[in-house]
Amino acid sequence: MADSNPLLSEINSAESAPPVLHHKHLPSLDSRIERFIGDFGWAQFLQAFLVSFSWFFDAQQTFITVFTDAQPTWHCTQLNDPHNSCSSASNVCQLPQNSWAWDRPRHTSTISEWALECSPSLVQGMPASAFFMGCLIGGLALATLADTSLGRKNMLFLTCLVMSLSTFLTAFSSNIWIYSILRFITGFGRATIGTSALVLSTELVGRRWRGQVGVIGFFCFTLGFLSLPAIAYTQRAHSWRTLYFWTSIPTFFYCIMVHFLVRESPRWLFVQGRKEEAIATLEHIAPINGTTTKTPLTSSFFSNLSFEQETRNVDVYSAIKVLVKRRWAFRRLSAVMAIGFGVGMVYYGMPLALGSLDFNLYLSVTFNALSEIPASLITVVFIDKVNRKTSVLVFTSLSGVFSIMSVLKGIHPIWTTIQMLFELVSFFSACCAFGVFLIFTIELFPTCVRNSAVSLVRQAVVLGGVFSPMLAAAGRVNGRFLSYGVFGVVVGIFGLFVVCLPETRGRGICDTMDEEEYKQRDSCLYNAVAGAV
Repeated sequence: MADSNPLLSEINSAESAPPVLHHKHLPSLDSRIERFIGDFGWAQFLQAFLVSFSWFFDAQQTFITVFTDAQPTWHCTQLNDPHNSCSSASNVCQLPQNSWAWDRPRHTSTISEWALECSPSLVQGMPASAFFMGCLIGGLALATLADTSLGRKNMLFLTCLVMSLSTFLTAFSSNIWIYSILRFITGFGRATIGTSALVLSTELVGRRWRGQVGVIGFFCFTLGFLSLPAIAYTQRAHSWRTLYFWTSIPTFFYCIMVHFLVRESPRWLFVQGRKEEAIATLEHIAPINGTTTKTPLTSSFFSNLSFEQETRNVDVYSAIKVLVKRRWAFRRLSAVMAIGFGVGMVYYGMPLALGSLDFNLYLSVTFNALSEIPASLITVVFIDKVNRKTSVLVFTSLSGVFSIMSVLKGIHPIWTTIQMLFELVSFFSACCAFGVFLIFTIELFPTCVRNSAVSLVRQAVVLGGVFSPMLAAAGRVNGRFLSYGVFGVVVGIFGLFVVCLPETRGRGICDTMDEEEYKQRDSCLYNAVAGAV
């Protein structure tokens, strides 16, 4: 039965594949699509922007627990009592309950509403960890559906819908356990939002603009992250439940827009054998560009392409099987997943650990969110000018060094500001590494498995996020080295895996595993000849 699947049987017939020179004479799907729609136009921009805006809501749910589960400030209530041992440096768990009180109403945080201030750090960080665990399991369970049966658009719609509904129900949680379960469901639902949006938006444009369009999602994620401290500050006297309510309603209306306005990826439709739908999508995009072709846009216009060798109807997990069985693909996948784990621990962990710094929480979160803007700008401007490998290595190294430096303490009051600057540089570097790293991953894998590969890599990033809440909680109690120190060591070490990957700057993306393998062989042959000369 396995051999009846062309995508799987191609692994066992690599030696019978067409010669490299024969393959090179076949036009690629990428070149044919670019010939018709051009590199870029307003139609692609509007589609890419609408798809990428899902990252706005993704960011809100990713970091919302920074405020809803924050450790509230408190004060002593019996300062004139000589027998009262309460002070600002005291541990509330060792004080009588009538000797202290919260600065704000109990319902402003889950910690104070459910009396979790003396619970273990594992319990306090459980909702955030449950969210990332849901992201991890959801990503693994849904990883290949966007490449196979559902497609990019339907996957984006369904995941946004699940995230919206579960977020709305979270506002009605009655205890920490129900709250954690609903956060798990939210994470499960949003697991493939970023992947589907990133892949769909970049597959709508030509290679020249692919990097810039991919960064639109990072801008939207930054805006969503930046909206959180603004919403939280305006609702600081209200219940934490209002944050979930006001972030769920806009997401639901966005789902409706996706369903009616977003077009499916023409590249995915062609690979699936649905040529007529792909042509309809291209015709919808091309007129707005003012692009005309002398050749009528029919199925014959896309005949004799190099991707024809591969299957249109694969089972859900065949893409992952191909990635594992092809040696070059497995080597790439292992390396990028290792890098993703290190980057994810810093990227998700640093905002969650901001409560351990002696700095205003709203300002520190705002500064972290703002630092993503220059990070995205740098990625947009230099994505076509710098090597992917060098960029990832430099940014992960900087992030690791400055994360460790933020652990250092000083007696001068200005040291609090210096620590915040160190943290910002580390987070900024992680943001730059994350942006370049995702574009790098897209370029490393062909269309038939790209969504699956990117999804698996994002799950490695999320796996780093699973450990972040526990490390952040431990850092608040036992010292910042257990949070920022560990973050720095991990991202610095795992970032070194980038040396195992090939450089992809300036080259076109492939549509099939065979096409990618032929291109790799051509590159090796060219390097061998050049070296001999």
